[in-house]
Amino acid sequence: MTGITVLLVDDHLVVRSGLRALLGTQPDLEVVAEAASGEEALDLVEHLAPAVVVMDLAMGAGMDGIEAIRLLRQRNSRQAILVFTTYDSDADIVRAVDAGAMGYLLKDATPDEIFAAIRGAVQGRSVMSAPVASRLFQQLRNPDEVLTPREAELLSLLTEGLSNRELGQRLFISEATVKTHLAHIYAKLGVETRAAAIATAIRREGMR
Repeated sequence: MTGITVLLVDDHLVVRSGLRALLGTQPDLEVVAEAASGEEALDLVEHLAPAVVVMDLAMGAGMDGIEAIRLLRQRNSRQAILVFTTYDSDADIVRAVDAGAMGYLLKDATPDEIFAAIRGAVQGRSVMSAPVASRLFQQLRNPDEVLTPREAELLSLLTEGLSNRELGQRLFISEATVKTHLAHIYAKLGVETRAAAIATAIRREGMR
């Protein structure tokens, strides 16, 4: 049986070493290389063409996992990519899936879950940690309510009664960019006015 080649991408050596040792217990899984950055991952994929890329999201300075996933997908739409991270926020999950990740595992996943995700990715199946699958399902039920981190931050600041100019100064962006973000927020929340958006923000905060 031909082994499944794997590239590990994480800026922490300890994480890569632990994952390499774990995958080494499986006769059909072979770690062919490790990368500590998104840029390094792109180069290794081009030269080694691993069957599966196991990618962290945050990797310090430089290219993050989301951008690396997006670029890998652009180069090879069939490249199997699994996210392996500690980040489980709604925004991170949606961004990773939108970028092209086939699976999303949290770093507390069991060995069997990790093995199944890698083998499933080769077969074109999406495998996710149970908490991630549940949250993604909720997001897919209400896709228009998914705000980017910047939009969520702007929505929160609206409750302070700031003008567009003041919002721009607070976030170090132009007033025109503020207006663009607000338009997206209104559309996603299904509201037409600033007051309605503020009311929604207050309601959301109260539900946390």
